[in-house]
Formats: sequence, C-alpha cells, structure tokens
Amino acid sequence: MAPAKGRHRVLALVLAGGKGERLFPLTQYRSKPAVPFGGSYRIIDFVLSNLINSGIDAIYVMTQYKAQSLINHIQRAWSFVNQTRDAFATIVPAQMQMGDVWYRGTADAIYQNLNLIEQYAPDAVAIFGADHVYKMNIHQMVEYHFERGAAATVACLPVAADQVRPFGVVEAGADYRIQRFVEKPEPADAPRMPGRPEEALASMGNYIFDTNVLIDVLVEDAARAGAHDFGHHIFPSMVPRMDVYAYDFNSNRIPVHRGHEIEQPYWRDVGTIETYYNCNMDLKSVLPELNLYNWAWPIISANFNTPPAKFVFEEPARTGQALQSVISGGCIIAGGFVRDSILGRNVSVDENAEISESILMDSVVVGRGARVHRAILDKNVHIAPGATVGMDPEADRARGYHRDRSGITVIPKMAETPESRARYL
Repeated sequence: MAPAKGRHRVLALVLAGGKGERLFPLTQYRSKPAVPFGGSYRIIDFVLSNLINSGIDAIYVMTQYKAQSLINHIQRAWSFVNQTRDAFATIVPAQMQMGDVWYRGTADAIYQNLNLIEQYAPDAVAIFGADHVYKMNIHQMVEYHFERGAAATVACLPVAADQVRPFGVVEAGADYRIQRFVEKPEPADAPRMPGRPEEALASMGNYIFDTNVLIDVLVEDAARAGAHDFGHHIFPSMVPRMDVYAYDFNSNRIPVHRGHEIEQPYWRDVGTIETYYNCNMDLKSVLPELNLYNWAWPIISANFNTPPAKFVFEEPARTGQALQSVISGGCIIAGGFVRDSILGRNVSVDENAEISESILMDSVVVGRGARVHRAILDKNVHIAPGATVGMDPEADRARGYHRDRSGITVIPKMAETPESRARYL
C-alpha cells in the first residue's frame, strides 16, 4: 500500500463506459473495461487495484454501454470496499439527468454527475479511465499535484512521434507546466519533447483536478453546444489561463515485497485485438514486464473458489503439459499440450490437443486432438475433436470466425447453457 503522506480527501471517478469497437468481437456482449485479461482478471481491475493500493477508496464507477457484465463483476469482486461511509466502489449508470441523451463525451459524463462530487466534498478529484492495463502508484501523482498547487495534473508518458494519433499530446516546459494540449493530432502536427524530436509526451487519460476548478470548468463548458470532452475541449481551454501540469509516469514507483528489485512502470493501451493479445503475451515471460506476483501491489479480482489446476496422464496419451504459460484455477490439462498461452478458469484441454500462442478464456473446452494456434477463444467456446483454429485463415473465415488483420483468429463468447456445454464448434 502507498504511504499515508498528506491528508488529502480524494474522490475517484472511473470512466468505464467505453464501447471498445476496435476490440470486436470481444466487445460484442460487454464493454471494453469488462473484457477478461490475464486468465483471472478484467481490464477494469487494474485501475481499481491501483486506486485501492494507493489509499484512494472512495470510487464511483461510471458505466454506459453494455454494462451488465461489468456491473456483475464489480458487485462480485469489489463489494469488500463498501465497509465505511467514506469507502465505497459504487456503480453509477448513465442516468440522463440532463435530458434524453447519453453522455456526450468524457467531460459531460462528469458534469452530469456533479452532485456526487458536491456531496462528497473532496479536496481533489481523480478522473481515471478503465480501458488500460497498467500498474501505477496514484498516491505519488496526487502528492505531485498538491505540491505544485495545480489546477489540474495530467499523467503523461513519452511515445514515438509517429504513434501519437490515438492520444492527446502535450507541450510542456522544463518545469512540466503544460503550455499546449492537442487532442489526437496528426504526427506532423504533434508537439515534440525538448531535445527528443522523435518522441512526444502523450496523455494517458488520467487526471487529478482541484475540485472547485473542475466544477467551474465543467459548468462553463456545458454552456457550449456540441460534445464535451477533456482532451478536445477542457484542457485546450484551461492551459492558456491556469496552471496545468504534466506528471511523468516514468517517474512513478510502486512498492515491492521483500527480495525483489524495484518494479518499473508498466502501461499498455489494449484498444485493438493485436495490442490486447500482445499485452496478454507479456505475462508468460520468465521476467514479465507486467508482474502479477508482487504481493505488495496486488491486482484484485473476483474470487470464484476454483480448485487448483490439474495436469493428468491419460493412456495412451502423453502427460498433460504446459510450458511458458499462465494457467488459472480449475483448468484440467488431460493429456494435452499447452505452450506460450494464457488459460482462464475451468479450461479443459483433452488428450493430444495442442494449444500454442493463444488466449483461452473461462470454461473453454478443446477436444481430443484439436489444434489451436495464435487465437483468442472467448468464454464457453468448445472446439470439436480434431478441429483446427488459427492454422488456416480461409478455413477460419469459412467457419465464421473473426480473423483480425494482425493474423489472430477470434471466436466470440458463447452463451452458457446446457446445450452449449454439449456443443462443439
């Protein structure tokens, strides 16, 4: 846990309404923050764990699109936070309090819920997205914000200048005071870092605001017609007239448990099938960039009380094996072979089946002798004995599987019914 330096009252508002269109078909039935990750987690678990580990335990989670899966998960995994009047992880669905419209951007989502801020009366408001996989000591960013007397603080990290299109990009002075904020610029127009012309300083979409400043700028922005977004509207308006600072994410440090070296910052945008797949694959290395085994900074998720994973020998098949892989509770590798893969809970791999470089979510069944390579199988998918996935692009498309342009085959989530449990694809 983060040290209790300072006594600042901080309210966290987590924006968890993302459609995640580029993650389709994983977002066919759920919002992006609800997409499973790493065998045992959901994407939203990372921002919520960072907040709780940082000592920020007053949290509103603001949902919008396809929210039922996310709501179910938060109620199951995060109910332990609701222990006192000032500690909570509460779901806030879009309530259309300002008329018959959905949220018209990130700033409008906060504006439509100003009553929550006013009722809690915090010294600062942390506005964080739920769409990224990362570990961050948010307490350090809060202290940085108050030390500078900032109106707002934006978490930033360097990115290659030719990769800035998805980000807000800031131009900051030597003291990290932001002088210009440009949302999703073309690479040629993006401000460069001083002395580093090949890099730009990108916003991570995580902000700390002085409470009174936030209320004032949101009320001011709401009087303008059209969309209302922090990157496109709020920060470009604030920067010329207020002290808005960039916080260098690469300076962030989290505690580590005894016997381990310092853990370096980790942040990934998992907005596409390819980046989501690559981020999962980061977990299987001997020394992974994203360390899930740092007990001083746990990533928290739902507890399903699954039995241990089991690797069994079935005559005349070989022994069940898994190499360079992450295997979750309840899995049974019954004479199959798993390599360089991530398996969620209760996955079954039958004899002589082979799984390689793939992500299998909860309750997937791979039949005898089947082959799965470089694929993502969503929850409850059953693969027939002897079938192949990811081996032949044309065959995958003919079966109706989604073939991503990066070469990854994706099979969407199946409904969990008695019929589907007996059905093979």
